[in-house]
Amino acid sequence: MRLFTTTAGLRCYLERHRLGKKVGFVPTMGALHAGHLSLLQRARGENDIVIVSIFVNPLQFGPTEDFQQYPRYLAQDQQLCEQAGVDAIFAPTAEEMFPGQPLLARETTGYTQVVPPASMTSILCGRSRTGHFQGVATVVTKLLNLVQPERAYFGQKDAQQLAIIQRLVADLNIPVEIVACPIVREASGLAYSSRNQYLTSEQKEQAQVLYRSLQQAQKVFNLGNRDRAGLVEAVKTQLATVSDIEVEYVELIHPTTLELLDKVDEAGLIAIACRVGSTRLIDNLLLRNRQPIVAIDGPAGAGKSTIARLVAQELGLIYLDSGAMYRAVTWLVLQSGIPVEDEVAIAELVSQCQIQFAEDQPQALRDRQESSKPQISINGHDVTQAIRSLEVTAQVSAIAAQLSVRRELLTQQQHLGKKGGVVAEGRDIGTHVFPDAELKIFLTASVQERARRRQQDFKNQQHEDVSLQQLEQAIAERDAKDSTRAFAPLRKADDAISIQTDGVTIAEVTNQIVTLYNQKLSRSV
Repeated sequence: MRLFTTTAGLRCYLERHRLGKKVGFVPTMGALHAGHLSLLQRARGENDIVIVSIFVNPLQFGPTEDFQQYPRYLAQDQQLCEQAGVDAIFAPTAEEMFPGQPLLARETTGYTQVVPPASMTSILCGRSRTGHFQGVATVVTKLLNLVQPERAYFGQKDAQQLAIIQRLVADLNIPVEIVACPIVREASGLAYSSRNQYLTSEQKEQAQVLYRSLQQAQKVFNLGNRDRAGLVEAVKTQLATVSDIEVEYVELIHPTTLELLDKVDEAGLIAIACRVGSTRLIDNLLLRNRQPIVAIDGPAGAGKSTIARLVAQELGLIYLDSGAMYRAVTWLVLQSGIPVEDEVAIAELVSQCQIQFAEDQPQALRDRQESSKPQISINGHDVTQAIRSLEVTAQVSAIAAQLSVRRELLTQQQHLGKKGGVVAEGRDIGTHVFPDAELKIFLTASVQERARRRQQDFKNQQHEDVSLQQLEQAIAERDAKDSTRAFAPLRKADDAISIQTDGVTIAEVTNQIVTLYNQKLSRSV
């Protein structure tokens, strides 16, 4: 692992080492803890190179805030980063990041800053921390421009910061995927924070009320109260049980736009800020007013499509076959005669295509299809059987790996699942399409078993005879492509439940998932 304190050193390192590799970036202010470790581990699992920045950014501290006292433990942080497999740390001085500016660069008006929309910075923490989010946006923009990662990782505990950075990247067309990672909590429920080090033992015990108050809002929400007044009151009532807690705000906001909400129609975020002694702590909880989503991932041939369809039927949910969507696009590319390598032409083609599932198709088309199969059309063409051909199978990974294709279909999939109540299957459903799915399943099977199943499918469909050796090679190659692609690689979500399907019947796997769903649902009520 390398440590760089200059932009020149880091740039040189990246120029020499990235060479087509995927870079994951984790920006921090140091004093690393278990929450940061979860970001490092996620980045390590999804990228070839992992860069961590450790920089206490003076731009985001107010005149009376703890810039000078903020914990700085570079040697300790280096050890944690090395254990997590980080490749390089960027730990610049303020002078290196803001050349020619005073130590507290926030005090100067002569430095170019990035200013997010006022509607996002004037609420919540922005009320008491004037200029804070301009400082965050400025330093994050500088770091993203310097590192130029494929992915950057941020924790959901700083929900306002996360939403602002997501908006920043979208508005400025910065080519990076912002990966939001779940809040990591101590056994007591207290969210990990570098500022927790300021708390005495007694204060840490008092601070546990923050999460208890959020849980109380969840209980009220589960009982059917969707209004701001009832949810905020539930939180404040619980916070009031600890007299030494000073409440700064309790708000119900939209998790993406940060707009204040009167009630939760689809999703709302309960956000709180409190002072425990002199230490300011924040926390939040996402509330979703939707039916649950079941996300089923795993490699090809693990029985995902059949099982997902049966689970949806059993639970009365909608079946979203994302794999069929990618196959339909692949079929369209092949039919159009566009070379698989011509990503520009494919991007234009996919941006104009229209994919429909059976429930959206004209009755005459539905009547011609076999009701036992996934029914899908693209641009009005029934491709239910055609997308299962060996030709499509051989090219679907190459098409699915293209960023333009995945971005277009990601938007369509998330729109279909907006109100929940779906069972979706694919290779990035739980990790990327629906990372907040209530139940995540990772189905897998050996390459040999999956090849045997695929060969039987071909025989049933009266396709040409294909040897098991050919199929095993094709499946292994597809696994390698899917697990190393730049955008949303195939991997098991951290909170997914693995089910090995070798030697297990479809009915047994279906029943297991239905049981898990019912258990999950009963615990949330």
